[in-house]
Amino acid sequence: MESDVDSVDSASSVDSVDWENLRAAARGALDKAYAPYSHYPVGAAAFADDGRLLTGANIENAAYGVTLCAECSLVSALVMSGGGRFAAFTCVNALGETIMPCGRCRQILWEHGGPELLVDTPQGVVAMTEVLPQAFGPGDLDHVREAKR
Repeated sequence: MESDVDSVDSASSVDSVDWENLRAAARGALDKAYAPYSHYPVGAAAFADDGRLLTGANIENAAYGVTLCAECSLVSALVMSGGGRFAAFTCVNALGETIMPCGRCRQILWEHGGPELLVDTPQGVVAMTEVLPQAFGPGDLDHVREAKR
């Protein structure tokens, strides 16, 4: 899901992000969650680097291993609406409380936001480098590819 909201600029800082709007969008995404097995709906929201507000929700499956986390549907919304990079991110549980993304989703967020991504956590907003220190990413692949030439 996407809407055009100019609530973050491409050089985001913690102060330039409308965190209340972002958290409200994540809470709103909870209504779209499909969580009949865990009964643990998750809503996610992010501002893209061009100001778009994107949302996602978890989509479970009876074959648990193919369940999609809220962050996965958020990445799909980013890519399907024109691409870009995430600038600011949050996710919430059914109580509307800010939660941390799982390890797999931290890697997914790194891929689509990188070290500059601002992440809303239960302990405050931090850079993605604090959420996933020493992360593996496209640069690691490029480094080896270039070294082999």
